[in-house]
Amino acid sequence: MKRRVKKYKSINDIINHVIKPAVVVEYEVDDDDEYKDTVCDECGSGDRDHQLLLCDKCDKAFHMTCLRPIVVRVPIGLWFCPTCSDHPPQLKSFTQTKIFDFFKIKKCTASPVKRISPQDSRKRRRLMVHHKKRRRLLPFIPSEDTERRLEQMGSLASALTSLNMEYSDDLTYSFDMAPRRANLASNEKGGMQVLTKEDTETLEYCSTMLRRGECPPLRVIFDSCEGYTVEADGPIKDMTLITEYVGDVDYIKNREHDDCDSMMTLLLAPNPSKSLVICPDKRGNIARFINGINNFTPESKKKQNLKCVRYSVNGECRVLLVATRDIAKGERLYYDYNGYEHEYPTHHFV
Repeated sequence: MKRRVKKYKSINDIINHVIKPAVVVEYEVDDDDEYKDTVCDECGSGDRDHQLLLCDKCDKAFHMTCLRPIVVRVPIGLWFCPTCSDHPPQLKSFTQTKIFDFFKIKKCTASPVKRISPQDSRKRRRLMVHHKKRRRLLPFIPSEDTERRLEQMGSLASALTSLNMEYSDDLTYSFDMAPRRANLASNEKGGMQVLTKEDTETLEYCSTMLRRGECPPLRVIFDSCEGYTVEADGPIKDMTLITEYVGDVDYIKNREHDDCDSMMTLLLAPNPSKSLVICPDKRGNIARFINGINNFTPESKKKQNLKCVRYSVNGECRVLLVATRDIAKGERLYYDYNGYEHEYPTHHFV
């Protein structure tokens, strides 16, 4: 064995790996003398040998922090260095026609402006008086400039294409993964908060805007250290619904040895074999490129501007990413992936 391999002892270890990346995981190391004097091909140092990865093709070694983008955890299965990797070429630009085809946009029109009557305004003020602690989700506001929206969608299309992914804005169920009937919010351990009627309407309204080609003001960019990441391309208000986390739905037990770094918890059942995760490695949306952070450190907490919250929507579990404060243009988006312990009941957040 040439590399350090992550070792799971039980299904709980797998759940902790998916939900609590900050948990310390033991590694099994081979003390074979053949790799005793291995040094990093990038920096030339043999220090921090516990961080060295050996390419399964050329046998060259690299520190996880010397790679670009940095490898944040030991890969499971075969690993190839950047030279030996067969990554599909990144597309630099998309025409308007190709963008429309990529996102299956039929017609791109402006969002209808909702006029608030004086009666509705007075009613809303009365509701705010009686429900001061209740905060409702806000729909995202697309950029008014059509050209800018095309650039935003083009950045997402390029990132998805570079990872050989298809665009999807819904949870998908394949015959060889978990069936849709497995996604029952009633199976959630300890129960799950039901999304209110008003917030459900906001979710549907955002989905309608996406189908018209009106995306949230976000741009996918590539960073040499963080890889693909997402930044705000316009101001975003607190409590704005950014996006839904989507992808293929599968049982956690089927993903024990999956090296995808973006799996998201969907359902935690009392019986671990019925727990579900979202796997955006083949299909997904912009949520795939929003970075999760370890909020156990003060510096990381300062970065957090989104919250990952799970809701029951029409009896199914859904994962929403919501702004926790006002976000300025140019600010990168980060959600807290260590929020599991305090995620329920979610009234502490909403």
